This record gives sequence, structure tokens and C-alpha cells, in this order.
Amino acid sequence: MTSDNIFSGLKVVDLASFIAGPGAAVILSDFGADVIKVEPPTGDLWRMLYKVPPQPHARDNYPWHLNNRNKRGMAVDLKSPDAVKILERLVRWADVMIVNTPHPARKRLKLEYDDVAAWNPRLIYADLTGYGEKGPDANLPGFDITAYWARSGLLSLTRDAGAPPTLPVAGSGDHATAVGIYSAIVTALYRRERTGKGSYVTTSLLAEGVWACGVSVQAALCNASFYPLHDRKNPPSMLMNVYRAADDSWFLLVLESSRWPALAKGIGRPDLLTDPRFNDAAKQAANSAPLTAILDEAFGAQPMAHWHEVFEQAGITFGRVQTPADVIKDPQLRENDIVVPLEGAGGDLTSTISSPIRVAGVTKVPARRAPELGEHNDEVLEELGFDATEIDGLRVSGAIPKKRAKAS
Repeated sequence: MTSDNIFSGLKVVDLASFIAGPGAAVILSDFGADVIKVEPPTGDLWRMLYKVPPQPHARDNYPWHLNNRNKRGMAVDLKSPDAVKILERLVRWADVMIVNTPHPARKRLKLEYDDVAAWNPRLIYADLTGYGEKGPDANLPGFDITAYWARSGLLSLTRDAGAPPTLPVAGSGDHATAVGIYSAIVTALYRRERTGKGSYVTTSLLAEGVWACGVSVQAALCNASFYPLHDRKNPPSMLMNVYRAADDSWFLLVLESSRWPALAKGIGRPDLLTDPRFNDAAKQAANSAPLTAILDEAFGAQPMAHWHEVFEQAGITFGRVQTPADVIKDPQLRENDIVVPLEGAGGDLTSTISSPIRVAGVTKVPARRAPELGEHNDEVLEELGFDATEIDGLRVSGAIPKKRAKAS
């Protein structure tokens, strides 16, 4: 495999906070882009929230490194009048700028596309919002759990009958949206190759959530009739349901009707094939509850390892419901470079999750730790053409924080 990185030489300014925007920048960095993470002097709030329940507790700031690895870090107070000097040079330097500051604040900071595009007409300006740029809720604050999950329709469907909506997995909508804004950036870069022109590109947590829920939302668009919420003990079809093995492992069964004989024989119940309640698909659907009860009893008699072997030999599609602690032991992750080594983070944080895109023949940049707050201020400012006296002046004006005294 070649070590030449696809985005070698591509320059990215990541002004976004939390997960989705920085996640898109991580994907670019995995393929060689030079990414500068710009935070306020107090730091991106995502630095602190790993300690807040219900986030899993650890001594290492694992989400910060996951979403900001491979970047250089700057701390800049964009509210300072002198910060515009830094912003202008960053924009002139950059190929891509990623922003998710709410638009009212963005206007006050003169950080809108029209404010910066004159400095660099080739700039790809990537705008990430909660609910889109227009409409009555354009300025409504949004997180993935509110905009991607709740508002999109997803959260109403991902539950069993009789159960209330519950909190979704933190960051799951953000990471899906990161791939979306990355795709928008790459599309705009391709357009720039053909036209020489920069672009304003955007997506929202709501748009990405509706896309994820697209099959059901499209059904609603054509006035489809919806089945009731899934009832595990009385499902529309026992061929697609969740079951539990003897060792309390849950698994999802997705069975083509042609594989029903293989399943009946695999659980030691060939008599079900001639049982008049279950001998065709219509009868199985009509008698789903008693058939599910029979399967529950059968699956509960053997551990997951037994069923794994039975299903594999019979060509039956299934998926074990794994916890995160199970997932990190899954050999598929390291065999396919889904989990990779992380350099320099220290502590227990020796591995991280690679972005989900692979290009045959191209190796990604080795993952290295995320930056400390303002770690590369002087380095980047010097690259942008500021001399030592100017950098000192930026500190005096408050545009960048003063240097911290080194511990003795």
C-alpha cells in the first residue's frame, strides 16, 4: 500500500465544537489533511463533558481524542478586535473551514460565509446547523439527541410497543452527520477542481436524521399505513425478532422464509414444519405469539456459542447484540482497521476508532493524540507570517491567551 495520502497538502480550519463538525475534520485528517483546531481560550466544551453522566467514566479524555486526533490546536478569542487579524490569515491559508457557531453569534463575530469568502474565493466553507439555515427554527439550539433523533422521527420508532421513547446513544447522530458534512466538503472540492471556485456547503442534524429515517418518512409522504410499534412477544413476523440465549446473550434473527426449515431443524423442532399453525407464512404471521414463545424456549436452552454455530452452518442471518465492552474484543475490528493504535495520548488510551471510509491502496495517517488547549498557537501564527512582536501583541490584546508558566 502507498503511504501517499489523498489529502496531503489540504489545509483545514476546524472552528466547530462538540462532535459532528470536528468529526468531519478527523476524516479529512485521516487521509493526510493538515487540520488546525481553533477553540476559545476556555476550550471547546467537549473537552469537559466526558466527566458528565451518563457519559462512561474514565480517567482519560477519550471523546476528545476520538474527535480531535491528528489536529494542531489553537486558542483564539474571536470576540477580541485583534482576532480578525488571525482569522483573515487562517482563511487565506485554508482550503476548508468548518463552522457550527449559531448564526446569530456568527453574524456578531463576522464569521458568516459572506464575511470571509472575499479573503479566499477558493475556500470551501462548511456550515453545520441543528435544523437548517432557514425556517422558524433555524436558530434553535440543537444536539444530535434533539435534532437528529427526536425531531427526525427516529426516536419514535426505536422502541418496543408500550415503552416510552428513551435517550439514544450519545454521539451516534453526530458521527453519522460528520460523514455527511465530510461528503459535502469532498463534493465541493471536486467542484473546485473543475471550476476553480470555492463553495458554501451545509447540512444539518435534522436533515441527516430524516435521511437516516428515510424509509419511514418516505412512507409517511405517500400516506402509508404503519404497523404498530414492535412487540417482541407478538411481532409482525417471528422471522425478524430479538431472542435471548441461555447465557443471557441477546441476538437479532433476520430469517428469509426459505430458511425456515433450516431454523426449525437447527433448534431440534422439525415438527414445526408440519404443525398446521405454522406451515405457511400467512399462518406463521397469524400465530406469531405462540411461535415466538416456542422459539424463546428453544433458544433459552443453549448458550450463544451454540446458536452461533447452528446459524452459521445453516446459513441463517443473525447479529449478536454486543455491548461496547464486547465490541472492542470483536476480531473483525482490528482485522479491518476499525480500531487502530493511538500515539501519544498516554494512560489507558492506546487505541482509537478509525473513520469508516477506506480507499484501497491508500494507508491512513497514523492516529496521534488530540492537541492540548492552544498547544500550537505560536507554531501556527509563525507559519501565518506573524513575527514574535506581533504574537506578543496578540497576547496583550487578549486575542490569544498568555502562555502558561511551566511547572517546576
